[in-house]
Amino acid sequence: MVTAAQPRGSFSRRSVRSAFPLPARSRRASAVRHLGPNWYASVMGTAIVATAGAGLPGPVHLPGLRTACTAVWALAAALLAALLVARTLHWVHHRDQARAHLLDSAVAPFYGCLAMALLAVGGATLAVGRDWIGAGPAIAADTVLFTAGTVIGLVAAVAVPYLMVARHRIQPDQASPVWLLPLVAPMVSAAQGPLLVPHLPAGRPRETLLLACLALFGLSLLATLVTLPPILTRLITAGPLPLPLTPTLFLVLGPLGQSTTAVGTAADAAGGTVPAPYAEGFAVLAVLYGVPVMGFALLWLALAAALVVRALRRGMGFTMAWWAFTFPVGTCATGAEALARRTGLAAFGGLAVGLYALLVAAWAVAAVRTGRGVVSGELLAAPGRGRVVPGSTRARTR
Repeated sequence: MVTAAQPRGSFSRRSVRSAFPLPARSRRASAVRHLGPNWYASVMGTAIVATAGAGLPGPVHLPGLRTACTAVWALAAALLAALLVARTLHWVHHRDQARAHLLDSAVAPFYGCLAMALLAVGGATLAVGRDWIGAGPAIAADTVLFTAGTVIGLVAAVAVPYLMVARHRIQPDQASPVWLLPLVAPMVSAAQGPLLVPHLPAGRPRETLLLACLALFGLSLLATLVTLPPILTRLITAGPLPLPLTPTLFLVLGPLGQSTTAVGTAADAAGGTVPAPYAEGFAVLAVLYGVPVMGFALLWLALAAALVVRALRRGMGFTMAWWAFTFPVGTCATGAEALARRTGLAAFGGLAVGLYALLVAAWAVAAVRTGRGVVSGELLAAPGRGRVVPGSTRARTR
């Protein structure tokens, strides 16, 4: 053979790579091979800091708070742009890995995070971004991001459960809070949509958007109600989640806090949009639904926090799953803010401030640890043997 006459190792892969280094574009593409859709959670967690900070009750007037929230919004927008580029490179150059993510029941639900990242940045743009870019561009940007996020969220809400039924093979003890991610995306649309209602022409356009948001609310709520029981059953019958996955327990707070926020923003937009009896119904729903759901959210927050403390004592290390401490807590903060506006009770205002303080602390820790992991390359490296990918439910409980 011709290759037999060549000196052994003279044209090995290593020598070829040394003599002909990969172009910069290939190196960048290689760096994102293991960049999964779960990274969009960092955008969600950052954007909610800006939105929740801007909505704190009136008595809370910290100097520079709104400016700080606007700066955080700019950071979230930059992160979203960077991740959209990186994930595009991932799909173009590593389609095998992208398909593997879709066929992995532990990773596929994170595709709901793309929709929520778009929606979260859009909402923050309208809430605080307008201070820097102006009201007109902010409304336009939010309209584009809301439309894209809603469409992608609806696709994920159908496609991911379809894959779980038709392609994935899931055991009962693999039930995970990450299953909620594609289902809660329409609820984020339901909470963000009413903010655009006043910017539409009066009459049918406003009423149509508001009722569409109500439909999205029902879609997400009912899907969540049928998904939560197996998750709780798995915890009770199979014990705590594996240590690296314990933070995902906070994901349950997402649909709870976001639905409370959704009924609150819908009630704010209903006046003058729908006939008086229905507007009053929205106002009643905001309180009669929001208060008991917030109560359950606080119960789950206490349970999840206790299990996180347990996991930390047993050596739980940092993973991207720690971003679950941010966006779900932020939705509870915005839900408490909505109840404070609707009832005028100081108790809800104090709850909103306390939850926002918890959100900022969690965001700071997750952001710093993520930055270190990116700089060191650890978070972008291929999963090693025995390493648990955030979202996986296949590791043993320690």
